[in-house]
Amino acid sequence: MRLGIFDHMDRGPGALDEFFADRMRLIEAYDRAGFYGYHVAEHHATPLGVAACPGIWLAAIAERTTQLRFGALVYLLPLYHPLKLLEELCMLDQMSKGRLLLGVGRGISPIELRYYGIDPAQSAAMYQEALEIILRGMANKELTFEGKFYQYRDVPMEMEPYQKPHPPLWYGIGRLDAIPWAVQHRVNVVGNVTGPKMRPLSDRYREEWAAAGNAPEHLPMIGLGRHIVVGDSEREALEVARRGYDKWRASFLKLWRKHNMQLPNPNALFPETFEEAEAEGRAVAGKPDKVHDFLQRTIDDGGLNYLLCRFAFGDIGADEALHSIDLFTRHVKPHLHEARVEVPA
Repeated sequence: MRLGIFDHMDRGPGALDEFFADRMRLIEAYDRAGFYGYHVAEHHATPLGVAACPGIWLAAIAERTTQLRFGALVYLLPLYHPLKLLEELCMLDQMSKGRLLLGVGRGISPIELRYYGIDPAQSAAMYQEALEIILRGMANKELTFEGKFYQYRDVPMEMEPYQKPHPPLWYGIGRLDAIPWAVQHRVNVVGNVTGPKMRPLSDRYREEWAAAGNAPEHLPMIGLGRHIVVGDSEREALEVARRGYDKWRASFLKLWRKHNMQLPNPNALFPETFEEAEAEGRAVAGKPDKVHDFLQRTIDDGGLNYLLCRFAFGDIGADEALHSIDLFTRHVKPHLHEARVEVPA
């Protein structure tokens, strides 16, 4: 069972320089503990995420880790000049000797897009063109492209990725109609729903993967993210989780409340309290045995072969998160296994 980390990089109460230093301590711990991948969100003008320039943060991670794969989940493609991002991605993949995970999307927040002068109604088409440019540029020595938003002719591609033809793709998924594209491009997918709601998506992915003649052992990763706090006692874990969750949720909703807007995707709206989130299967806090049972149930319900853990959120301190990571690594991680799903004939 592969396990990864999802990090909003949501701002705690301290100074930013200390925040970045503390987060890097956690990333080094993830590397030592053998987590598969680290996925960082990209957000702008909000305390929900202060990794507003993911490439800078990921370059630092490349230098401070040896095994951990990493990437944005997701790069907001409409906010970038595609050629500039293409060169940045190739550099990161080369600097890390092939540890880059390429998460792509257009972003959930029309507010953040408008801050950058992007019309949200155009963002889907801009995303599609930018992604085609990046993948085509990584696989060819010259790039020619004629689109509505971007046009290039005979641009030399001096930069190239370490992983051929490109780093593995990652995408946030919530709809069945996105699965054919994901299967065709061998995209790893991550959901933001409960385990039972994820199951139709994971089942359809497996069915279409098999129908395309692909071997089940080559199935891309299908995952969900969960807030996790592991403690020496139920009370200790819950106290930390409540405090961190309240701050994280306030940051999550800050821009939406400022602009008096509702989230476009109801699945993205988390419950008001940590206890409610735990009851919905979106979060867990407790001793290792409780956390293990909760997560294994999530994996089985969702048909997952990947799980993204959120150990640091809100105002959870680095030492608190490190303690949780240590307990998880020693007592939970070794005993989790992939969902046992019957592969379609």
